[in-house]
Amino acid sequence: MEFSSNKPYLIRALYEWILDNHGTPHLIVNADCPGAQVPQEHVQNGEIVLNISPSAVQGLNIDNDEITFNARFSGVARVIRLPINSILAIIARENAQGMAFSTDESDVDMTSDDDDVTNERPAEEVEPDKSKSPKKGSHLKVVK
Repeated sequence: MEFSSNKPYLIRALYEWILDNHGTPHLIVNADCPGAQVPQEHVQNGEIVLNISPSAVQGLNIDNDEITFNARFSGVARVIRLPINSILAIIARENAQGMAFSTDESDVDMTSDDDDVTNERPAEEVEPDKSKSPKKGSHLKVVK
Protein backbone atom coordinates (compact mmCIF):
# COMPACT_ATOMS: atom_id res chain seq x y z
CA MET A 1 0.00 0.00 0.00
CA GLU A 2 1.42 3.38 -1.01
CA PHE A 3 1.18 6.13 1.64
CA SER A 4 1.18 9.82 0.85
CA SER A 5 4.05 11.99 2.02
CA ASN A 6 4.17 12.60 5.77
CA LYS A 7 5.96 15.93 5.25
CA PRO A 8 2.88 18.23 5.35
CA TYR A 9 1.65 16.46 8.48
CA LEU A 10 5.01 16.92 10.18
CA ILE A 11 5.11 20.59 9.16
CA ARG A 12 1.64 21.18 10.65
CA ALA A 13 2.55 19.34 13.85
CA LEU A 14 5.83 21.18 14.31
CA TYR A 15 4.16 24.51 13.57
CA GLU A 16 1.68 23.86 16.42
CA TRP A 17 4.45 22.60 18.71
CA ILE A 18 6.55 25.73 18.15
CA LEU A 19 3.55 28.00 18.82
CA ASP A 20 2.55 26.00 21.91
CA ASN A 21 6.04 26.63 23.28
CA HIS A 22 5.76 30.37 22.58
CA GLY A 23 8.26 30.18 19.73
CA THR A 24 8.33 31.80 16.31
CA PRO A 25 7.98 29.26 13.47
CA HIS A 26 10.23 29.84 10.46
CA LEU A 27 10.33 27.92 7.20
CA ILE A 28 13.56 27.46 5.30
CA VAL A 29 12.57 27.24 1.64
CA ASN A 30 14.31 26.26 -1.58
CA ALA A 31 13.38 29.37 -3.57
CA ASP A 32 14.53 27.74 -6.83
CA CYS A 33 11.95 24.96 -6.55
CA PRO A 34 9.44 25.03 -9.45
CA GLY A 35 6.21 26.66 -8.30
CA ALA A 36 7.76 28.51 -5.36
CA GLN A 37 6.40 32.06 -5.31
CA VAL A 38 8.59 34.11 -2.97
CA PRO A 39 10.06 37.63 -3.02
CA GLN A 40 13.26 37.05 -5.00
CA GLU A 41 14.95 40.14 -3.56
CA HIS A 42 15.14 38.35 -0.19
CA VAL A 43 16.56 35.06 -1.55
CA GLN A 44 20.13 34.22 -0.57
CA ASN A 45 22.02 31.26 -2.01
CA GLY A 46 18.77 29.90 -3.47
CA GLU A 47 17.03 29.84 -0.08
CA ILE A 48 14.72 32.10 1.85
CA VAL A 49 13.75 32.01 5.52
CA LEU A 50 10.12 32.95 6.17
CA ASN A 51 8.52 33.83 9.49
CA ILE A 52 5.09 32.12 9.48
CA SER A 53 3.94 33.13 12.95
CA PRO A 54 0.33 34.32 13.21
CA SER A 55 1.54 37.89 13.79
CA ALA A 56 3.64 37.86 10.60
CA VAL A 57 1.26 36.29 8.07
CA GLN A 58 -2.41 36.26 7.15
CA GLY A 59 -4.43 33.38 5.77
CA LEU A 60 -1.85 30.68 6.45
CA ASN A 61 -2.92 27.40 4.86
CA ILE A 62 -0.69 24.34 5.22
CA ASP A 63 -2.21 21.97 2.69
CA ASN A 64 -0.91 18.54 1.67
CA ASP A 65 0.43 19.95 -1.62
CA GLU A 66 1.43 23.51 -0.79
CA ILE A 67 1.66 26.22 1.84
CA THR A 68 0.06 29.56 1.06
CA PHE A 69 -0.20 32.83 2.96
CA ASN A 70 -0.12 36.60 2.62
CA ALA A 71 2.74 38.60 4.11
CA ARG A 72 4.42 41.99 3.87
CA PHE A 73 8.00 42.39 2.75
CA SER A 74 9.44 45.88 3.13
CA GLY A 75 5.85 47.13 3.43
CA VAL A 76 4.68 45.46 0.20
CA ALA A 77 1.89 42.86 0.49
CA ARG A 78 2.71 39.57 -1.26
CA VAL A 79 1.01 36.25 -1.84
CA ILE A 80 3.40 33.43 -1.01
CA ARG A 81 3.02 29.95 -2.51
CA LEU A 82 5.31 27.16 -1.44
CA PRO A 83 5.06 23.65 -2.87
CA ILE A 84 5.57 21.15 -0.05
CA ASN A 85 8.69 19.81 -1.78
CA SER A 86 10.26 23.30 -1.56
CA ILE A 87 10.26 23.20 2.26
CA LEU A 88 13.74 22.37 3.53
CA ALA A 89 13.04 22.81 7.25
CA ILE A 90 10.69 24.22 9.88
CA ILE A 91 12.42 25.62 12.96
CA ALA A 92 11.82 27.86 15.95
CA ARG A 93 13.67 31.18 15.58
CA GLU A 94 14.56 31.22 19.28
CA ASN A 95 16.58 27.99 19.41
CA ALA A 96 16.58 26.48 15.88
CA GLN A 97 14.72 23.40 17.16
CA GLY A 98 12.53 21.76 14.54
CA MET A 99 13.06 19.44 11.62
CA ALA A 100 14.98 19.45 8.35
CA PHE A 101 13.62 17.48 5.41
CA SER A 102 15.29 15.55 2.63
CA THR A 103 15.68 17.60 -0.52
CA ASP A 104 14.58 14.59 -2.57
CA GLU A 105 11.76 12.50 -1.11
CA SER A 106 12.83 9.54 -3.23
CA ASP A 107 16.00 9.42 -1.07
CA VAL A 108 13.92 8.34 1.90
CA ASP A 109 12.46 4.87 1.60
CA MET A 110 11.23 3.69 4.97
CA THR A 111 10.02 0.35 3.65
CA SER A 112 11.93 -2.83 3.01
CA ASP A 113 11.31 -5.79 0.76
CA ASP A 114 10.20 -7.78 3.82
CA ASP A 115 7.24 -5.46 4.39
CA ASP A 116 5.31 -7.17 1.61
CA VAL A 117 5.63 -10.63 3.18
CA THR A 118 2.65 -11.64 5.24
CA ASN A 119 2.64 -14.29 7.93
CA GLU A 120 0.53 -17.16 6.67
CA ARG A 121 -0.41 -18.38 10.14
CA PRO A 122 -2.34 -16.31 12.69
CA ALA A 123 -0.11 -14.74 15.33
CA GLU A 124 -1.29 -17.07 18.08
CA GLU A 125 -0.04 -20.09 16.09
CA VAL A 126 3.46 -18.75 15.44
CA GLU A 127 6.03 -20.62 17.52
CA PRO A 128 8.85 -18.67 19.18
CA ASP A 129 12.31 -18.94 17.63
CA LYS A 130 14.15 -21.55 19.73
CA SER A 131 17.54 -20.62 18.21
CA LYS A 132 17.69 -17.39 20.22
CA SER A 133 19.55 -17.36 23.53
CA PRO A 134 17.53 -18.63 26.48
CA LYS A 135 15.45 -16.07 28.29
CA LYS A 136 17.00 -14.81 31.49
CA GLY A 137 14.93 -14.79 34.66
CA SER A 138 13.14 -11.61 35.63
CA HIS A 139 14.96 -9.15 37.84
CA LEU A 140 11.63 -8.38 39.55
CA LYS A 141 10.64 -9.95 42.85
CA VAL A 142 7.24 -10.31 44.49
CA VAL A 143 7.08 -8.20 47.64
CA LYS A 144 4.37 -9.01 50.21
